[in-house]
Amino acid sequence: MTSVQITECVVLAEGLQFPEAPIAMPDGSIVFTEIAAERISRVRPVAGGGWSGVETVAEVPGGPNGLAVGPDGAFYCCNNGGSLEWARINTMILPGPRPSTWRGGSIDRVDPKTGAVTTLYRKATNSDVDLRGPNDLMFDAHGGFWFTDHGTRTLRSADRTGIWYALADGSQCEEKVHPADGPNGIGLSPSGDRVVWVETHSGRAYWREITAPGEVEPVDRATRGVLASPGIGLFDSLAMDAQGNACVATIGPGGITSIAPDGTWTHYLMPTEVFDPLTTNICFGGPDMRTAYITQSAFGRLIAVPWPTAGLALAH
Repeated sequence: MTSVQITECVVLAEGLQFPEAPIAMPDGSIVFTEIAAERISRVRPVAGGGWSGVETVAEVPGGPNGLAVGPDGAFYCCNNGGSLEWARINTMILPGPRPSTWRGGSIDRVDPKTGAVTTLYRKATNSDVDLRGPNDLMFDAHGGFWFTDHGTRTLRSADRTGIWYALADGSQCEEKVHPADGPNGIGLSPSGDRVVWVETHSGRAYWREITAPGEVEPVDRATRGVLASPGIGLFDSLAMDAQGNACVATIGPGGITSIAPDGTWTHYLMPTEVFDPLTTNICFGGPDMRTAYITQSAFGRLIAVPWPTAGLALAH
């Protein structure tokens, strides 16, 4: 594994309540979730330089986590139902086990103009399997999206969950890979022929070949996996770059771990003045898709850093 030190950084927002899921919008603004505040928020570039204050896009009860723009222009949100108990230590916010107020997981549709929230799915459409803690999602070119169900944890138990595929119109939501242990970030290869995801606590990255929209290779062909190098930390959400590297937010050492299609690893360390052990998500934007927008959740920051490769353009 190679380590690379990032030296340039711009802080776009501070004082956020466990930010996640940044999206670089066409107008230059960045939309993201604040899980502990139960809302979707936005910051905008200001003429002459700098960024605006944080504005609320929508209040989303529960635990809004992963976020993506769908084919209809709406936001689609992985809602964990409030599956985390929050501890505030000095200026840090830290997630804990599932509280008694947890309400179950869902996939929500959020109107970007009115902020209205509609629950799209709470369970599979082809079985009685409930959603536990949906975490991250990515749309394909066919109007559907892949998402992970991270599950929930107590002090003595943890869910075994899976990788799902759903349609934005509310007609299909099915688990496609099971079991998985704490799956988190998810993405698609540039050609759309491979779905990639990571498990948080095992520190593994997996992929399966996509054989048709919403379908993966048969179960008798093993899920492909690559074990993280010792000491690399825990894996959170990810974004794909145009070369097919999975750029994974890494908890512990902080920063982003880039996993190449051939299985090689590069870890990018953030500047020391913005170190955060709970680096949780990344997206790409800017005119050349070479700006990485990164959420640092313990200290509540959204930062931007230059990136050595161009990000993968999203389907919507």
